[in-house]
Amino acid sequence: MIIDLRSDTVTKPTKEMLEAMFNAEVGDDVFAEEPTVIALEQKAARLFGKEAALFCPSGTMTNQIAIKVHTNPGDEVLCDATAHIYNYEGGGIAFNSGVQAKLIQGERGRISAQQVLESINPTFDWLTKTSLVCIENTANRAGGSFYSLKQMQELSEVSRKNELNYHLDGARIFNAIVETGYSALEVGACFDSVSICLSKGLGAPVGSLLLGETEFIRKARRVRKVFGGGMRQAGYLAAAGIYALDNNINRLSEDHKRAKQLAKTMSGLSYIDNVLPVDTNIIIFNLSEKMNPDAFLKKLADNDIKAVGFGKQAIRFVTHLDFTDDMLEKTEKFLKGI
Repeated sequence: MIIDLRSDTVTKPTKEMLEAMFNAEVGDDVFAEEPTVIALEQKAARLFGKEAALFCPSGTMTNQIAIKVHTNPGDEVLCDATAHIYNYEGGGIAFNSGVQAKLIQGERGRISAQQVLESINPTFDWLTKTSLVCIENTANRAGGSFYSLKQMQELSEVSRKNELNYHLDGARIFNAIVETGYSALEVGACFDSVSICLSKGLGAPVGSLLLGETEFIRKARRVRKVFGGGMRQAGYLAAAGIYALDNNINRLSEDHKRAKQLAKTMSGLSYIDNVLPVDTNIIIFNLSEKMNPDAFLKKLADNDIKAVGFGKQAIRFVTHLDFTDDMLEKTEKFLKGI
């Protein structure tokens, strides 16, 4: 039994999801004649109260398209210092859009409306134009922390008052929705654009969606083509996304429960200095100085448990729909035995 805790992207489609994929009606998405892709886009747009959506291969692409459409070269985007768009998208902010990031030191990956207000540049010729605010919910590097609805609404208000576009990197937004109880409609109302991922906690093999108003998505579709993201018979993948949205959202609470249980066990182990608060399905912990992180990861691998280093003494575990109670029990037993 291989236990893979590297990410919630490692899941395999279930039998039911595969059946939905095999039975998909397909066409050609570049010609806008892909019925299953269209159905997925319409479904996701309605879910968040947006006019339109665009199906893309990855969340990096949806985020980068949003930045490209929302900004002009030489502009500035405001985001937390731990943000995915800054740390894990290959420098795409600069490479794709010719804009720079102003990093805000938020609280566990979350920036405040006041911090945004204080970070907006005056309109002097020699300063970059602040044009976009981007938040990540949940925040990966902060251990799956989430924004409250009030916090997102306050950021929306300050963005609109200052004529800034406001984008949500919602790769794991459904984890936040399940944990907090606010709705996708309430989330969507806050933002000019929203990116959601289907291949993380929801278990689809590939795909993310960019949501927004009709004109924004029209521009985004053109940028997707320029980025090489135009697909053909993508309905086989879109069918998996439809199945995921219909069946795999509410069960995310099971991942959260297992993550919290695992973190509770780990917090009492002598070779672990600390475990970050676990809000959803991500566990980030720091090993004590006496435990070499490479040696620790090798111990795990030798016992068929996969994980990733997260810098210095930090390790990350991520629970997901393929991580079962039996796997939880085996992982706890192994960690206790080190």
